[in-house]
Amino acid sequence: MPTFDENQAIHWYKDKSRLMEEMLGQQHKNSMHSIMAYEYGGGLDLYYYPHGIQGVGIATKELTELPNQGSSNKKFSCYELAMFTRHPLDLEQAKNKENPFGKAHSNINKILNNVARYSATTELNPNETCEFPENFKDLGGKCLVFDDYGSKSDNTVRRFGILAVIEIFRSEMDFARTHGSPLLFEKLKAAGHYPYSDLDREPVV
Repeated sequence: MPTFDENQAIHWYKDKSRLMEEMLGQQHKNSMHSIMAYEYGGGLDLYYYPHGIQGVGIATKELTELPNQGSSNKKFSCYELAMFTRHPLDLEQAKNKENPFGKAHSNINKILNNVARYSATTELNPNETCEFPENFKDLGGKCLVFDDYGSKSDNTVRRFGILAVIEIFRSEMDFARTHGSPLLFEKLKAAGHYPYSDLDREPVV
């Protein structure tokens, strides 16, 4: 294992934050931090991007602590995750499951935390699908598809990317597995549903 370089990690965090803003828009001044650090088994810190898309993008920053290390796949030498909701950012309601943003936030938080842990041991690639087992607490039966939401390279990192995690209906996942995710993305975009994970809509297939 390579030696962890704290100074390099600090510089990479700044570089990564800049690259993420180039892909997701300006980051909101507030973020949500877990009481226990993710690296010690706690939850993810979540970062919010309400300026690059209608609604808000919610992203991780703990999957890659050093450039070209951590979660990676066939396309990215390292990456972070992002999910999107149409509901406007309202951090005061983030834990209120009766509020539309709060409900979406809770769902996204649970999905990101589980996918993040999974990505540390499994290669997750754009266009692949994923489903949670029916007996999985709070998330059983949920269907996901991954997409390349953009990537950047500079003198620090070979190819840093954003892997979008999109919750979809089972019929849409079945369609993606049969006909390919790019065709599903086309249908979602045509209907105005891409890249959102809100399922308060009709399936596109």
